[in-house]
Amino acid sequence: MEAATKAQPEGEAEHEVSSFAKSLFLGEIPEHLAFPWPSPDPDEQQRIRELNAAAREIGSRIDQRKVEEKRWIGDDVVRELGEAGLCGLYVDERYGGQGLSQTGYARVFETLAQIDATLSIVLGVHQSIGFKGINMFGSDAQKERFLPDLAAGHKLAGFALTEPDAGSDAYELKSRAVQQPDGSWVLNGEKRYIGNGAKGDVFTAFARCEVDGKDRHIALVLERGMKGFEVGERYDTMGLRGNDLRRLYFHDVRVPAENVLGEPGEGFRIAMQVLNNGRIGLGTGSVGATKRLLDLAIDHVNERRQFGRPLADFELVQEKIAWMVSYLFGLESMCYLTCGLVDGGIEDYSLESAICKVSGTEFLWYAANRALQLRGGAGYMRDEPYEKILRDIRIFPIFEGANDVMRAFIALSGMRPLGEKLSEVGQLNLGDPIGTIGVVIDYVSERIQREVRPERISLAHPELAEHADDVSEQVKELRGATEKLLRTHRKEIVDRQFQQRRLCDAVSDIYAQIAVLSRVSSIFADQGVEPSGQERYIADTFCARAAHRVRSNLGQIESNDDERMAAIAKLAYRRGEYGYALFSD
Repeated sequence: MEAATKAQPEGEAEHEVSSFAKSLFLGEIPEHLAFPWPSPDPDEQQRIRELNAAAREIGSRIDQRKVEEKRWIGDDVVRELGEAGLCGLYVDERYGGQGLSQTGYARVFETLAQIDATLSIVLGVHQSIGFKGINMFGSDAQKERFLPDLAAGHKLAGFALTEPDAGSDAYELKSRAVQQPDGSWVLNGEKRYIGNGAKGDVFTAFARCEVDGKDRHIALVLERGMKGFEVGERYDTMGLRGNDLRRLYFHDVRVPAENVLGEPGEGFRIAMQVLNNGRIGLGTGSVGATKRLLDLAIDHVNERRQFGRPLADFELVQEKIAWMVSYLFGLESMCYLTCGLVDGGIEDYSLESAICKVSGTEFLWYAANRALQLRGGAGYMRDEPYEKILRDIRIFPIFEGANDVMRAFIALSGMRPLGEKLSEVGQLNLGDPIGTIGVVIDYVSERIQREVRPERISLAHPELAEHADDVSEQVKELRGATEKLLRTHRKEIVDRQFQQRRLCDAVSDIYAQIAVLSRVSSIFADQGVEPSGQERYIADTFCARAAHRVRSNLGQIESNDDERMAAIAKLAYRRGEYGYALFSD
């Protein structure tokens, strides 16, 4: 992959870009990161096909209803997955893994999600987050010690972050590790909602600790069998019933110094880095699961006849199918552009991965609802796959960062670079008139430059110029809306979640459009414009609809009913009930 190392277009100044999405909030479009479309390694592609074939073959023998009854996919299945190389997809080959890129890993997880949500989650807990920290931050000795067995499926991993009082606010952990004179750590605390809970052998766990007199966080590798490490009761879940979800208890667990990941004090950063990476898997997993739903829906509407015609002929059916196809094309483009950025070495992909997670998991939920609707009454029956799919995927918008929290994270993180730039104007030192003039001149000249020569997408195929120009305008409008919000609310912007949601949804749609333009430009270059009419049709539809959503969200920043909505909610809190029943008892 060359996504983050491509040369700048001729005549452009060379500059470092830490995040594609954050640049959009600044009104900048680092298009050299997105164009041309990142092309996968041909040699890796063959390995991916073999791994996907193995996954489908193993998956075909799994009785998903029996898995629900037994509450586990089976130790024999885990062994098979390990033997097929599916338990260590990104692990370096020297440790027995497949050494796949982020794109390769996502392609295999897309297939796993098509097969079964439980299968993908068990393997996702294992490697997307479970031992990801060891792979990313472990010492050579830790990698040598843990990765071979984990990659081979001889051992399973888990990720122990969530606590009774620390869910979305993961910073406020209560578990605590205290260093001992011999360098070891004694851990006490409780974790909840931990996947592979009773099946895991190795857990990456997080706790508070004291470092140089300051309260910080630490990442520890726990092993099954450590004295005081207790696996608690199992949760009775709505879906993913084959996922062994447990409480974990730590009672004076002595953790040797060689089981500390990174340095003491780096635990929170490690947790967030692991989750940033894991969220991409939820995005591409949503792509795979939606493809399965779409296949089921298309088969049904072509075969089922009502009123003397196939369901496929009715416009309201066509609307549902077309929506699923066009949005899926945009989501798939966005997720795999993100994978390309990661493979290309982009420094910060936290926003991009969060966007993929939020967009993917919510789209999947609505797609499943529409696919069931198309199946009609039969879709409500338990012998059809839809009810299990709905139960399984409902947790996805909550997994690895609840989507409401992720929206706030995307908006506030995206606004931060612009806020820092604007602070130079807000903190004028009138005692230093020469310096002050410099700050104002720099800011004003930059603003004039954005108006006279705004950032434009120039690398899209000429046939897509209309969409490219429109997206460029949307980026300019995003910058203007963000600046207005920062100037209006200043530090209080952290509490303006109505507005945060609008910015998040707007930047998500802008990012998706750029991904579609890059992908279709590449298709045009490879196949020609005329033979690529279907892709163009989808791109036209997706970009036009996404642009409408962007302008609707940005337009509501100034014209909205936020105050009334907040007031209605507060009145409901005060009443403690609906309070407006037409009839009273």
